[in-house]
Amino acid sequence: MNGRALWVPPDPIADEIAAFADRHELARRAAEIDRAGEFPWTEFRAMGSAGLLGLHLPTAVGGRGLPVLRTGIALFHLARTGGTAFAKLAIQPEFSSVLAERGSAALVDRYFRPLIAGTALVGNQITEPGHGSDAGALETVAVPDGEGSYRLSGTKSEVAFAADAAAAIVYARVPSGDRSPGGITAFLVPQDLPGVHRSRDEDLGERWMRRGTVVYEEVRVPADHRLGEEGRGLEYAKGEFARERALLAAIYLGVGRASWEEVVGHVGRRTAFGEPLAHQQGVAFPLVEDGVRLEAAWRYAEHQLRGLDEGTASATDSGLAKWLAVEAALGAIDHAIQFHGGRGYARTLPHERRWRDVRSGRIAHGASELLLDGAARRLWPRRRSEPTPR
Repeated sequence: MNGRALWVPPDPIADEIAAFADRHELARRAAEIDRAGEFPWTEFRAMGSAGLLGLHLPTAVGGRGLPVLRTGIALFHLARTGGTAFAKLAIQPEFSSVLAERGSAALVDRYFRPLIAGTALVGNQITEPGHGSDAGALETVAVPDGEGSYRLSGTKSEVAFAADAAAAIVYARVPSGDRSPGGITAFLVPQDLPGVHRSRDEDLGERWMRRGTVVYEEVRVPADHRLGEEGRGLEYAKGEFARERALLAAIYLGVGRASWEEVVGHVGRRTAFGEPLAHQQGVAFPLVEDGVRLEAAWRYAEHQLRGLDEGTASATDSGLAKWLAVEAALGAIDHAIQFHGGRGYARTLPHERRWRDVRSGRIAHGASELLLDGAARRLWPRRRSEPTPR
C-alpha cells in the first residue's frame, strides 16, 4: 500500500488466488453469506475444483502437497481477499487429516476425498458443555456392544458445520479402552445415523459455519469407523494442533492486513479541519504501530511455519503465533472501524464483520489463556505435586 510491498513473501499461488477471488467475487460473497448465515456451497465446490482445498495434504489423498510455509502464504492471501470464510474452508481438510491418516481406505474414499473436492463437509467435534479447553475430561462415551459396533452417547457443543456436515470426527471415551492419554478415541460418525440430533446456534461472527449442538443418543457406530487405536484419539489430534494454529495465524493476519490497507488509504484521502486525517498524529501513529505489529506477527508466524516444514517447530510457539496474530489483527481492525468514523461501525463496510470473525480466534482452536499458560509452564515448570488448572 502506498508504495510499500506486502511483507508476505511472493509466491506463484498469490496470483492464482487473486484471480480466483476476482472471478468468484469473494469479497462480495463474504458479506452476503454473513448476512444470510448460509454455507457457501458454490464457492466451496469451486475451491475444490481449483485445488484450493487441502493445500498441504498429500497428493495421494487429493491434496496439493504444498509445504506448510507456502500453505500459510496461500491462506494469508485468501483471507486478505475473502475474509476468514474461504481461508478457513481451505484449511478444513487439514483439521480433518486424522481421517486421512487413520481411517480405512473406504472411509477416505467416501468422506475425505469429497471434502477435498468441495462436495461434502467433514466436521470435528471435541468440545462439550462444561469441557472446552479441557479435552481430557470429555464425558461422551462410546461403549462396545459386542456386535461389531460402538454405542455413542453424549453432547457436543459449539460444533462448526453442525447443520451441514455429512460426517464428523467425534472424540469420545471408550470405558474399556486404554486410559493413556485420557482414554479418548476418535470416530468418524455419519451425521444422518439414527439417534443423531442437530440444532443451530446464532453466533456473533463466522455465521457461515452454522455452528450448533449435536446430541448422540445410543448411536450405533460401526467398529470400522473408529480412527486408529482406542485411547489414542487426543494423541492423534495433538499432532495436528501445531500446524493448525500456525496456519490460523496466517489467516488472521491476512484479514487484519486487509483492513489496515483500506484504512491507510482512507485517512490519506479524507480531510478534516483542512488537512488529511493522516496528518493528525492521533490517527497516524496508531496506524503506524498497527502496521509494525502486523508485520512482526507475520515474521513470528513465518518462523513457526518454516519450522514445521523443517521439523523444528514447537507446539507452544505455534500457539503463541496464533495468539499474537489475533491480537495484532483485532487492533488493526478496531482502528479501521474507528478512523472510518460512523461508516466504520456500519455494515456497509467490511471492518465490523472482520472484527467479529477474527474475535473467535481468542477462543477457537486453543483459547488465548490456554496458549499463554502453555508458554508460562515453559518458563516456570510445575512440580508434579501441583494441581493443574482445568
